[in-house]
Amino acid sequence: MQLRDYQQDSVNAAIRHFKHSNETAVIVLPTGAGKSIVIAELARIANGNVLVLTHVKELVSQNAEKVGLLTAEANIYSAGLNQKKANGKTVVASVQSAARALDQFNQAFSLVIIDECHRVSNEKTSQYQQLLAHLAKQNPSIKVLGLTATPYRLGMGWVYRHHYHGKAGNVDDPVFEKCIFELPMRPLIKQGFLTQPKIFDGLSAQYDFNQLTVSDNGHFNEQQVDSLLQHQGRATTAIINQVIQLAHQRKGVIVFAATVRHAEEIMALLNKQPAPSAALITANTPHVERDDIISTFKSQQLKFIVNVSVLTTGFDAPHVDLIAILRPTASVSLFQQMVGRGLRLAPDKTDCLIIDYAANGFDLYYPEVGQAKPNSKSVPVQVHCPVCEFANTFWGLVDNDGDIIEHFGRRCQGLIEPEPVLESNKLQQCEFRFRSKACPDCGAENDIAARVCQSCNSTLIDPDKHLKQVLQSQHHHLFKCQQMQLSNQDNKLVVTYIDIEGNDFKQSFKFDTPAQRKAFYAAFVLPHTRTPGMLHPTYATVDKVIEDKQRFRMPNLILLKKQQRFWKQVELFFDYQGKHKIDFS
Repeated sequence: MQLRDYQQDSVNAAIRHFKHSNETAVIVLPTGAGKSIVIAELARIANGNVLVLTHVKELVSQNAEKVGLLTAEANIYSAGLNQKKANGKTVVASVQSAARALDQFNQAFSLVIIDECHRVSNEKTSQYQQLLAHLAKQNPSIKVLGLTATPYRLGMGWVYRHHYHGKAGNVDDPVFEKCIFELPMRPLIKQGFLTQPKIFDGLSAQYDFNQLTVSDNGHFNEQQVDSLLQHQGRATTAIINQVIQLAHQRKGVIVFAATVRHAEEIMALLNKQPAPSAALITANTPHVERDDIISTFKSQQLKFIVNVSVLTTGFDAPHVDLIAILRPTASVSLFQQMVGRGLRLAPDKTDCLIIDYAANGFDLYYPEVGQAKPNSKSVPVQVHCPVCEFANTFWGLVDNDGDIIEHFGRRCQGLIEPEPVLESNKLQQCEFRFRSKACPDCGAENDIAARVCQSCNSTLIDPDKHLKQVLQSQHHHLFKCQQMQLSNQDNKLVVTYIDIEGNDFKQSFKFDTPAQRKAFYAAFVLPHTRTPGMLHPTYATVDKVIEDKQRFRMPNLILLKKQQRFWKQVELFFDYQGKHKIDFS
């Protein structure tokens, strides 16, 4: 079997890396790019024994099959496949089965390959970490390589510390050290290695999930979702009627439902057809029944398969050419996994129709962004660091011309050469912060969510505690902004902040001298800019500032102190999420 060029390139990257390093590594290939072939080739050329790990029996079987095509047949250790052979040149194992039988893995492995490695936790008590620790006792020089299509997890961040393109990942607590190879999806589609996706928002109806709140790990509360869907029953009916209509010209349809209750409602609508051809899989579906449903679907005796958070990985049915996404997700990774179920090539398959009825709003071709999506209108934007000039990808807002209106980046992700005084020759993350808060003790800039100063380890004051202490003293007032207006009054820029009760607080800036304009830039432009780190025009007149008012953001709160005859601004609070933002008592 001849490897495709990019598959060989990824294998070569692994060889180069492990010749000079024992650091854990990651290869990123899109869904459908043939990760199993890459795994098989690495198993073939490895000098020592190889262990391939994954989390579902379907991938165990698939990886073992590909190993057998390129080299000697692999042994399998998987309770789900009723095979338990833990020794041999190449062993393909389910991590759940292997972690429950550590004593069976007593031979030395030179290489561990983890498929779908974004699922690996860095908790020492996790199954993967327990197994890796056990294997390291047999061979302290063991090399660990992960493969995934989605190297980012909400709640944890990037799975790697740094990227070979010179980008920092999760520098605090990554599972893997370095991403050594990554291939985007677009060239695979252009070269005909993946099916052309045709992505649309809901055509006849669409759910509105904007009221939902997402947890730090990207999950939505199931009760909230069900409650919202109960009030959108007509939408579900219209959506499924359209899916049925579109399916007449399609071979295989996957429906991603939001909850079990939602899935059951969808099944009831599908089964109203004259010849029902649908089945449902959830986490509670018995394994035997699940295997039967998948087998029947793959043989195209079923047209529809409805699932709830099950068929995002380890499921390969190339004939699928219609995907209906009826569930919300805050994760680009999960969105790509769902879409990827329909991108494999199949005879007479020219495209895959993907309809996002949940208005998730992700662009399939954009790279993952290293933070949660702040709102539904955000898109990835490129922001160059003013210090190291690295081209960062952040969430942001753009106008109709594609120009950046606002970005939500915090710290530059560029990797730079260390200072000569440092003993380590490892690349260091650029220190520039687009948004930060200063340590009151040493003045160092820290992430806006930091609790301890990175430089002096001082405890950073919680904004709410700080405000509570200040407001307990006399002559202070917390102004909660609802509007910000800019106006020209006698050739002075007047900034008027208005609160929920209509009270106002004003500041004025003169533009007569260079010193006054410089003071305005420091006091207003820098803290209020929506695009920190990006150059602003040189404002010579008040009217030019007013013309550019969309560039500036309003503070959430202003702390004021009473002087003899006026209020003086003490502190501005941006990016504030505490109780004072919503407590208008």
